[in-house]
Amino acid sequence: MSTPYAKLPAWADYGLIPLINLSVAFIVAGFVVMLVGENPFRAAVILVEGAFGKGTGIAFTLFYATTFIFTGLSVAVAAHCSLFNIGTEGQAYIGGLGIALVCLSFDSVLPWWVIFPMAIVAAAVFGALWGFIPAYLQAKRGSHIVITTIMFNFIAASVMVYLLVGALKPAGSQAPQTRNFLAGAELPKLNWIIELFGAKIRSAPLNICFLLALVMAFLVWLLIWRTKLGYEMRTYGHSPKAARYAGISETRIIITAMMLSGALAGMMALNPVMGDQHNVAIDFVSGAGYVGIAVALMGRLHPVGIVLAAILFGMLYQGGAELAFEMPAISRDMIVIIQGLVILFAGALEHMFRPYIQALFASFSPKAVGLEAVKGKGA
Repeated sequence: MSTPYAKLPAWADYGLIPLINLSVAFIVAGFVVMLVGENPFRAAVILVEGAFGKGTGIAFTLFYATTFIFTGLSVAVAAHCSLFNIGTEGQAYIGGLGIALVCLSFDSVLPWWVIFPMAIVAAAVFGALWGFIPAYLQAKRGSHIVITTIMFNFIAASVMVYLLVGALKPAGSQAPQTRNFLAGAELPKLNWIIELFGAKIRSAPLNICFLLALVMAFLVWLLIWRTKLGYEMRTYGHSPKAARYAGISETRIIITAMMLSGALAGMMALNPVMGDQHNVAIDFVSGAGYVGIAVALMGRLHPVGIVLAAILFGMLYQGGAELAFEMPAISRDMIVIIQGLVILFAGALEHMFRPYIQALFASFSPKAVGLEAVKGKGA
């Protein structure tokens, strides 16, 4: 007779298992560091200190985390509806186009606190519309959402290249990007908050998009677990047949979930475009959409977990840059390997240790203990 599995408590499901997966990922990464002749413990110290040891490092870590919160939430919203949205990258690209149109049109006449809400709406609308097309094809034509969203990533990149070397490029410029935004489209920094605790920051792009990301995380929690729409999304994600039997429109729920997912992805562009580089350039997304998949999986599709996972990946990005500088033997490619190991164990191998932990909990559960007692009496 097979060992019974126990339903894990929330602290084990959302805390213990991700922690075990993360620990194994870093242990394997330590062996990789050893292979190039470096001390893995010293590398770990440099990684953590580079991300959290100084005010500038903390600010950069939170800046990267802001981007990953948006993309992680985007993936999670779709995943709750059993839709694997790999198109976050393209939706963020098109969201950047909406931001560019707003900023280029009004940065000379309006202050940032007026342009920022307009840019939020534009980014969300453009991202949602880009997510609408694959959703419609899935709901009406049966086209698989994974295939169509991957295709639309390439289409979005091609559209942006076409515009950035043509209509959006300033006359006489050789760079494939828009002109730099004026002060009206530059977001205020949040570095002063870190400096309140005595840390010194030379220059870092942390901006108010971090607060917006936290607000979006809270709103996603409300949506998924405290609204009728969220309940319908989770019902459809758990069992499409049960959802149809309950009268939930399959077309409506698929399109709504994907448009919400696309809107969150589009809002990701606010952070690098208005908060850092103050223009729209080719490849400003820089793979953040794909990192969002790992963030969502590692965060167990819960906003709190996603925020924590986003900070972890922000640490890997910022601390990895410091590590590559302090240890020349560890190249930037090796940092990508470490990130890949985290993604591997947190995502693809997320269930590797789960059966053993469930069996362990089952062996100590009252029901399992009672079952063994009955067996003993029967003997």
